[in-house]
Amino acid sequence: GAHTVQRMLGCDLLEDNSTRGYYQDAYDGKDFIAFDMETMTFTAADTGAQITKRKWEEDGTFAEQLKHYLNNTCIEWLKKYVSYGQPVLEK
Repeated sequence: GAHTVQRMLGCDLLEDNSTRGYYQDAYDGKDFIAFDMETMTFTAADTGAQITKRKWEEDGTFAEQLKHYLNNTCIEWLKKYVSYGQPVLEK
């Protein structure tokens, strides 16, 4: 039958100019795996996700790509969109 993967990722630009990023996947409506940017590790929500966790952590490149995206690209886009809305927000 059909299965569903849901991915949520994003970044926050905090008032003190610090940033944070998040990434998590769900499978068929249930938590599957999440990324911890501080430790550069993944947390598997169940035994099925352990395979993905091992693969991504052994490879290492996916964690680096995620960190770069969340710390750089995502923040750049967020700053750009905030600047677009600034004139409206200041009214």
